[in-house]
Order: sequence, then C-alpha cells, then structure tokens
Amino acid sequence: MGVDYQQSWPLLLQKRLDQGAYNYSVINAGISGDTTSGGVSRLPKLIKFYQPEILILELGGNDGLRGTSLKAIEKNLRHMINLAQRSNITVLLIGVQLPPNYGIVYTAGFEKVFSVLAKEYSLKLIQGALKAMVKEGLMQPDGVHPNIKGHREIEKMIWEHLSAHLKS
Repeated sequence: MGVDYQQSWPLLLQKRLDQGAYNYSVINAGISGDTTSGGVSRLPKLIKFYQPEILILELGGNDGLRGTSLKAIEKNLRHMINLAQRSNITVLLIGVQLPPNYGIVYTAGFEKVFSVLAKEYSLKLIQGALKAMVKEGLMQPDGVHPNIKGHREIEKMIWEHLSAHLKS
C-alpha cells in the first residue's frame, strides 16, 4: 500500500540476491489486506506450486487491526509453520506489531503470539520496532505501513537473518 512494488522489500531482497549471485527467487505471495486465515487457505497450493526452501512468514497485522482473537491468529500461524516444516521448509517469522491505540493488553498479547511461536518452533524471529520506525520517519502517514525508507530497513533486517540460510 502506498509504495511502488519496485521499491518494496521483497523486490529489494530479490535485487540483493541477484547481485550476490544467489540462485533464489523471491515470490511475494502477499495480498493487500490478507489475514492469517487467508494464508492458511493459500499456503498449501503455494508450497505445492513453488516448492520453496525458505518461507518468510509475515502475516497477522490485518488480523490484529480487525481485533481478531489472539487464539485464532496463533492457531493459523501455527498451522502455516507446521505445514512448512513438514515440507522441509525453513521458516523465518516476522514479528508484526500494532499501533498503540489497540490497548496494552491486546497489543502485548498480539506481539507475544510471535515470540511464543518462534521459541516453540526454534524459529528466527525478525522484529522491528514500530515506535522507532515512526519516530525515524520510516512509516507512511497512516502509521501502519512502511514508506520507501521503511521498506529498505525491513529488507536489511530480513537479510541479516536470511543470509545464513542461503547457498551460493
């Protein structure tokens, strides 16, 4: 939303892979407004079609913005992680954050879902700091979506964790 795909973190990541002569393709299967339940329904077909080695799982933000039950979000993320791991896919989990106006109880519980799953499944949890991104001018005016500079920072964070899993 609001950032041209050519400047989005998935395409920036693909460019970095290409420059490093890595033989990987970034498939951005994200859909604007998607939820974890949408991910659960689409992931089996995506895995079958693309047969990925690595899954960067970044879902849950729209669930949180809708106030979806934390149990439902956790169940859906857990389902996708299990599906990927059963298919011998390395999972990198992106810890999603919500704006503070959702209240401390829901916001803290929401963020805990990601850390609990990362610990339980021994996943790399990639976390940014939404407050820092807002303060540093890395967000669009809506305070929810990253701007171009924010996408660059997200790509750098992902690369730090992803590069250890790549074969050149």
